[in-house]
Amino acid sequence: MLYFLTILCIVAADQASKTLVMRSFSLYESRPIIDGLFNLVYVTNTGAAFSFLSDAGTWGHWFFVGVALLAVVGFTWGWWVWARTNRLLTVAMALIVGGAIGNLIDRLRFGAVVDFLDVLLGSYHWPAFNVADSCICVGAGLYIVAAMLVDRQEKNEGGKA
Repeated sequence: MLYFLTILCIVAADQASKTLVMRSFSLYESRPIIDGLFNLVYVTNTGAAFSFLSDAGTWGHWFFVGVALLAVVGFTWGWWVWARTNRLLTVAMALIVGGAIGNLIDRLRFGAVVDFLDVLLGSYHWPAFNVADSCICVGAGLYIVAAMLVDRQEKNEGGKA
């Protein structure tokens, strides 16, 4: 239940935040929140992270739809087979799947992903991102940590036999 509830909450938060931005901003409008550090902005991205393949056209759109669907199915199957009893892995995989679904909804509805979180650090300007992107990144980090902990636990249990 934790897996599906986490996914539902992520998708709801992602879609609600994007809807709020689309209703409150004009496309490409930016508003400083913490001057020189953080802005809210309304932009779209037809590609992946850092606008990778954003100029790929129709095949790129369907490629990213396919990747998202594979991620959702693959991680859900993996969770069911391998990780259902591990809370940290459950949350990690749910974060990744929830983020993938949030961005997949945008691709299917708008043909692009809505981004709005804009971080600056000195002269460096990080590409805009969204709640779904954040969940995918945090989920991937947690997944790595959880998988290492599971591996360590299995090695320790194997050594005791």
